[in-house]
Parts: sequence; C-alpha cells; structure tokens
Amino acid sequence: MVQLQHNHGPRAKGRAAGSNRTNRFERFEKIAEDDGWDAPWDPGILRTETRIEAPRKIITKNSSPDLSFDRSINPYRGCEHGCIYCFARPSHAYLGLSPGLDFETQLLARPTAPQLLRKELSARRYTPRVIAIGTNTDAYQPIEREHRIMRGILEVLREFRHPVGIATKGALVTRDADILGEMGQAGLARVGITITTLDPEVSRRMEPRVPGPAQRLRMIEALSQAGCPVRVMISPVIPGLTDHEIEAIMAAAKDAGAVAVSAITLRLPREVSVLFQEWLAEHYPNRAEGVMRKVRAMHGGKDYDATWGQRLVGQGIEAALIQKRVAVARKKLELAARLPDLRCDLFKVPQSGPEQLSLF
Repeated sequence: MVQLQHNHGPRAKGRAAGSNRTNRFERFEKIAEDDGWDAPWDPGILRTETRIEAPRKIITKNSSPDLSFDRSINPYRGCEHGCIYCFARPSHAYLGLSPGLDFETQLLARPTAPQLLRKELSARRYTPRVIAIGTNTDAYQPIEREHRIMRGILEVLREFRHPVGIATKGALVTRDADILGEMGQAGLARVGITITTLDPEVSRRMEPRVPGPAQRLRMIEALSQAGCPVRVMISPVIPGLTDHEIEAIMAAAKDAGAVAVSAITLRLPREVSVLFQEWLAEHYPNRAEGVMRKVRAMHGGKDYDATWGQRLVGQGIEAALIQKRVAVARKKLELAARLPDLRCDLFKVPQSGPEQLSLF
C-alpha cells in the first residue's frame, strides 16, 4: 500500500504531477511545509528549465524481447508534455531529480545529436536497422520548437537513407512532414500518433501540455497526406477511465488516414504508481478505487508487473477483453496490427568529399 501525498494547496498551472516526490535513490524524503513566516506558498506557473547535455554517443541499444527495435535515439531527457501516466518518469531519478514535477520542468537537451548520429552511422562496422525515436520521451515536445534537434536528426537520416520509426503526441511533427513524407514514400519512415482519449477535458487533465485530441487527428491527416504511413497508438488504455473509447478512437483515426493501430494498457512502474494515484484522487475521486482495482487485476494483484511478455498488455480477463475489442474493431475498420517493415537495403554512407577512383 502506498502513502499518498495530498496537495491541499494551489496546483502548479499546466502541470499534471501534484507533487515533487523524492526519487528512489535518496536516503531521505523531502516534504515542503509552511513554517508560518511567509505568505502561503503558491506554485503559480512553474517555468520549464532546460540544460544542455553533451553525450558521447546518441544511439542507444536494447535487447528487450518486448520491443520491436534494438536501437533508439532520445534528443531530450524529461518531457514538458507532463503526461501523468508516463512510464519514463522514473528515468529522471538517475539524474538526481524527481519523477514528479522535475520530470516536467527540469529538461535536458542534446543539441549535438545530429553530429553524433552522422559519426555513428558512418562507422565502418555499422549495420542499419530501424532507429526508434520517441520511445522514452517525446522528441516533438514544446522545446523542440527552439532547439530543432529532431529536425537535424531527420536531415541526417534522410541523407543516409536510414529507416526511422517515430512515436509522438507533439504537433511539431507536422513541421517535418516534408522529410517524413519523402522518406515514408521510399519505405524509410513511419509515425505512430498517440491518442489516449477523444475527451478534451480528460486529455487536458492527464496530458496538460499535449495537443488536444482533435489536433492529433489533424496530425494523422497531415502526415498521411504527405505520404508517411501512420499508426494510431491507444496508449495507455486506462481501465475504468478511458477504455470505453477504444472503438471510437480507432474509427476517428481511420477517418483521419491511419492505416494501423496498437493498444497498450496502463503500466505504473516505480514512482509513477504513486503519482498517478495522487492524480486520480484529486481529479476523479469517485473512480479512483475502481480504476486501481482493475489496474491491479491486470498485473497479478500488483500496481505493476514487469514480467517480459506481460508488462505491455497485462494479464487476466480485463486485459484479454481489451485486446479482443481492439482486434474486433481492427478487423471491422480494416486496420493493420502493424505497419509494413521499413527498408534497410537503401542505406548508404554519403561521400564526405570528392569521390576517389578505385585502383582496381
């Protein structure tokens, strides 16, 4: 059983997390208390702060049997979108920061990513496979407008004719429809657009700095018209809160131009569980107990089960019913379960200077 921190004071505007819980690596927990000396604390508007990070490498490898890719790129750490359910929140603890409000407001940008990518793709032993972007934090979150790191990455990938799969909720993805359309038509790019709900009020509470559902449908339309295949990702499906919208989301996405669909049930690893339960208690107190009961039923009685093969889809009757509904609606709407494989055979390292003639 978790102990919830109820925020009885003013909430930070435009932020989903209601607390800035100490991360799991700290020995002591820090709790803000009013000492009576000053006026009551008012968080008002918490400004986003961005620091620059200079990594030595930009392509991250993984060997997870649950994932369809073995390499990814994260242009940013932390995410201003601030989705309360985000499974990436616990990664902020490795920076000595809180998975709560820090995750939404203390961000790291990697502006050298395009240059590092060019170097890594040019390595003699590099073997091309699909690079996934947006698998941890969103590459098209608001600060991309200023830093344009993702645009630079796409320009490098286009130059090398390297396949890329993108997952995003950010409207800035349409800015790059020219590149994504060109690469998509060549079998080198695909995009997944996440839609959790069609209810703008629920979306505003869960995902305070994400474009609304109607705008995300327009994103699907714009990318599809540009020639880039789009999959709608219903992720996460929250039982007792958004699960009733599965079929409606799929139908709306199909009308907008999506050609495939996938669904992942809610997962609450580490600090995310407490943050999500605090959020539920504040915004949907009458549903909180029922939602968590269903969540635990899908994870063997726990808030979260990290077992390979189960963590993304859950287990039990509730989880099976969700996947069955998706399968039935998918067949009815003639949507695919996945997008076609991208091409790796077009990859070519561009010449860095005048081509040298062979001696043989």
